[in-house]
Amino acid sequence: MDARFINLTPENLADEQVSCIIRSKKPHPGIEAKKHWLAERLVEGHVFRKLDAKATVFIEYAPLETAWVPIVGDNYIYLYCLWVYGAPKGQGYGRALMEYCLADARAKGKSGVCMLGAKKQKSWLSDQSFAKKYGFEVVDTTNNGYELLALSFDGGMPRFAPGAKEERIERQELTIYYDFQCPYVPGHIESLKRYCEDKGVPLSLVQVDSLQKAKELPCVFNNWAVFYQGNFETVNLVDTAYVERILKK
Repeated sequence: MDARFINLTPENLADEQVSCIIRSKKPHPGIEAKKHWLAERLVEGHVFRKLDAKATVFIEYAPLETAWVPIVGDNYIYLYCLWVYGAPKGQGYGRALMEYCLADARAKGKSGVCMLGAKKQKSWLSDQSFAKKYGFEVVDTTNNGYELLALSFDGGMPRFAPGAKEERIERQELTIYYDFQCPYVPGHIESLKRYCEDKGVPLSLVQVDSLQKAKELPCVFNNWAVFYQGNFETVNLVDTAYVERILKK
């Protein structure tokens, strides 16, 4: 495989695509929000590595200590997203990106790499069956079927923060926790706001805008989480059809 990958940096961020949403130079609110979020994370050791082409081929990971997820552990890397979509699939890009992440973690003296998974694969989470081929295994679980997968280099293991297993909040209305790590988030937020306004459905939107808030969340989280009637529902970015199903419960 002959491919050139590049890492986003504070110097090239403004000019590079973030791969999730392929656009022309016309501004896109999700991409702009993502780049603003990334600009503050890159200086913390966050890595966004992508194929140097107009394609959805990238990996995104960060030191667990500064990763905006309710997962804790010593000296780990958290893998937010590994995505190869469309025509580039089947060309070895996913393998190249995963191997880069694992080699980078070892070179930095990390204890291992971890990621969010589930007993049943979720559409907005990285392919856990692919990760398990590299030795990732389930090291923690929640009552709602989510799993923490980890590949340990030295025997140490990460775990969900205590709050992540609560899966309950006091608010009864439809409640969305979100940050701008994913460029699809702003569009989903606007769509849900319009739907709830049209239908008269109470909606609470809670922006996770700090590392502390992310680590103390009452559920698992990768950049999005949905509650209804006080119960945690999903980390999937939901559309209006999904919301209608939730409301009928």
